[in-house]
Amino acid sequence: MTGAVLLNVLLLALVALACVWLVTEPLRARTPDDPDAAERARLGAERDRLYAELAALTNESRRPDLERRAALALRGLDALPPAPQARPGTRTLALALLGGAALLTVVGAVTFVPRWQLASLTPNEAGNVQAVLKLPGLKAQAERSSTKEAYLAWGKAAFDSNTFDQAVTAYGSALKLDPRQPEALRRLGILLLTRGEQTGQAISAEDAQRAALLIRTGAQLAPQEPESQLLLGFALARFGEDQAALAALERYRTLDPKGRDADDLITALRARLNTSDPALRVYAASCASCHGPGGGGGTGPSLRASTLTRAALAQVITQGKGAMPAYPDLKADELDALLTLLEGWQREGQ
Repeated sequence: MTGAVLLNVLLLALVALACVWLVTEPLRARTPDDPDAAERARLGAERDRLYAELAALTNESRRPDLERRAALALRGLDALPPAPQARPGTRTLALALLGGAALLTVVGAVTFVPRWQLASLTPNEAGNVQAVLKLPGLKAQAERSSTKEAYLAWGKAAFDSNTFDQAVTAYGSALKLDPRQPEALRRLGILLLTRGEQTGQAISAEDAQRAALLIRTGAQLAPQEPESQLLLGFALARFGEDQAALAALERYRTLDPKGRDADDLITALRARLNTSDPALRVYAASCASCHGPGGGGGTGPSLRASTLTRAALAQVITQGKGAMPAYPDLKADELDALLTLLEGWQREGQ
């Protein structure tokens, strides 16, 4: 456990201690002994019992006696001296702890609290936030040292945080020092290839070919790195090389079984290449526009996260539900194949 973590735990413990002290302080106040406590309790119980009997009385001949006895009990209670009150204990230490807690909370706001805020984000979102925070320092270090490693660290943080202009600068500088650096090659290539989406300007054919060359070269230099195959698959799909793109993306899934970045594109490529598959053909024609090419959700909910049974899925497909239209004209074999596909996606999950 690092010193920073220990400090954060200590701050939290002191704040909690101050809160517990204040909440329990009244319970620690000393109460003097009451010598009449037993008699006070007896008379009170007698009064309550007599009141209960009077409330439930059905024989009115007993009322005078009950009222007399209740009056005696009340008179006895009145004759007793007042019960001693708790003497307030000192609050000096509690208030001192409260003041210290306020001070420490301010300190914790710039140390421990940000970690709580990051904990509420997804791992990718938290990573992006941390990458943005690191950018100024990494940029300054790269410009100061001018080493390939420093430029790559800056480029990775910029790429992961979608600060693409800095990523281009950092990776370009890294390639000047090492023209065969795979990460810099493939990431510069994909940034060039998708520049039109970022700027709204169409990419020229020459730039598209240059981007493809960068990505291919990066994949050839590092074929075992999952990202090499992922970006190669995306690039090949852009150029209409569906078979090669599918092979690269399936290779990516082999190298990184937990990777889900290519699911939608893999499904779309399979649907285009395997038109004889009724499930993918029906899904691509009728479902993908709302539920996403790979069932991950779009304007419609994720089918991978669905918990509907096969029978319930069939009913929704054939009869519709809410904003979803019905597809009653599906052939039995097409519906059966589609249901099998959706059940497989449910087992795979998100």
